[in-house]
Amino acid sequence: MAGRLEGKVCVVTGAMGGIGAATVEAFGREGATVAGVDLRDGSPGDLALAADVTDDAAVRSMYEQVRERFGRVDVLFNNAGAFGRSAPFEDVAFEDWQAIVATNLIGAFACAQEAYRAMKDQSPRGGRIINNGSISAHTPRPFAVGYTATKHAMTGLTKQIALEGRAHDIACGQIDIGNAATEMTAAMERGVPQTDGSIAAEATMNARNVADAVLYMAGLPLDANVLFMTVMATKMPYVGRG
Repeated sequence: MAGRLEGKVCVVTGAMGGIGAATVEAFGREGATVAGVDLRDGSPGDLALAADVTDDAAVRSMYEQVRERFGRVDVLFNNAGAFGRSAPFEDVAFEDWQAIVATNLIGAFACAQEAYRAMKDQSPRGGRIINNGSISAHTPRPFAVGYTATKHAMTGLTKQIALEGRAHDIACGQIDIGNAATEMTAAMERGVPQTDGSIAAEATMNARNVADAVLYMAGLPLDANVLFMTVMATKMPYVGRG
């Protein structure tokens, strides 16, 4: 029996750990050819690429290598991102703000734009872009202005691509993730600031649950789209966070 992504060429950024690595594995299990992209060498997948997503030339080169090797791009999971340093708003260093905007917003734009161009021009045309949003695209955490602002911006990017992509058979959706257990969220199990000023541990979930949700989105036919999906640890403080 053919997998849900049989014959599809998929690109996963931020592929070396956590959600990215789990998604590469899930895509491969369902028959996809996967290019794993990370800042570091050694990504999982059929093609391992090292690229800085904040560098537009590096992103263009990444896609050129994928298309040269596999001929097309069917799915992008736009997953690379960073939380940045936690600090009260008045203490956030400007260079830290610039760094998180570069990774989470400029990098997401660059990777999506090059995927969009490839999908628009290839034959048969079309494809799917899945952006990694966050619970913070809806409700902020204390001391996380860079992450909150860029994830809110990701929602606007998703809607714009979904709107313009209709004409070219390009679907775009966003997965908003709450407390997947990864290196980036390890502090949550020890205790993180809450909106009432306390420090408390938060529930987490296995990153494979996120990968399964991304796989569902990726496996839909192009005449159907999950515009937004939230997958979260059941007991995390999100509903009623503030």
